Amino acid sequence: MPIANMIHIMCRVLPAHANIADDAKEISQECVSEYISFITSEANKRCQCEQRKAVTPEDMLWAMNKLGFDDYIEPLTLLLHRYRELEGNHRSSIHGKPLQLGGAEVLPLQLIKHRSTPAP
Repeated sequence: MPIANMIHIMCRVLPAHANIADDAKEISQECVSEYISFITSEANKRCQCEQRKAVTPEDMLWAMNKLGFDDYIEPLTLLLHRYRELEGNHRSSIHGKPLQLGGAEVLPLQLIKHRSTPAP
């Protein structure tokens, strides 16, 4: 990940007067790169087992779930659905069918909104 992107993300959560040391920027960049490699490697193993060449977003979510990053699955799934809605790309969620992550159902955005709304 480019260092400029890292700095931008870091500055968004820090107070305006805060400064970030150069070594903090570098170590953050290294950690993010390792994290991405770790998740991607696990997703790629799944693709190899299934004899596929392309790693999909669902593969990445599956890998994150398998490696214990469960807290990220729901927000990233929502982001993926919003992205696909904006792009008109519904290959993995045609006609509102749930995405499948190795047997675990991932609900389309519309269903998640309805399920989180308390019944009257």
